[in-house]
Amino acid sequence: MKTKSLFYSLLFLSIFATAQNNTCACCTEKHSEFDFWIGTWEVTNPNGTKAGHNVLIKVEDNCVLRENWTSATPGYTGTSNSFYNSKTNQWEQVWVDNQGQSLHLKGNKVGNQMILRTDDEKNAGGKIFYHQVTWTDNADGTVRQKWETFTEGQDVVVAFDGLYKPKD
Repeated sequence: MKTKSLFYSLLFLSIFATAQNNTCACCTEKHSEFDFWIGTWEVTNPNGTKAGHNVLIKVEDNCVLRENWTSATPGYTGTSNSFYNSKTNQWEQVWVDNQGQSLHLKGNKVGNQMILRTDDEKNAGGKIFYHQVTWTDNADGTVRQKWETFTEGQDVVVAFDGLYKPKD
């Protein structure tokens, strides 16, 4: 009888432990706010010329949105990891390209837009600036990504404006 009792206790603990391991810590509404960007995309500039292509997938048990960018300009690639940081209640993205450049963006989704920006920095002239990237989830299934640089006392500069269309 003790053997049967021990067997059932161990079976229950095994099932309970398995159930605990099957929970998805990042399968929440907040963690899926940027899912509109998942896919394989052809990206065009505002004038219709090809900017490049991009592949975005969820990895690390749905905790990270990984981007792999290949520019239409030969030899330029980059990657980013975007994730919802539940400690700070905001989205973060770390971008690194094959030219050694990087960006660390933070922010949140507002309506149909994910709006992330860098911390303030000072340029060589002592003026404060920051980068802001906005992704717009369009009703037609496309996504617009607009990267702007805001510098104290100067006009906003658009660094990138791309329209993402699902690749067939």
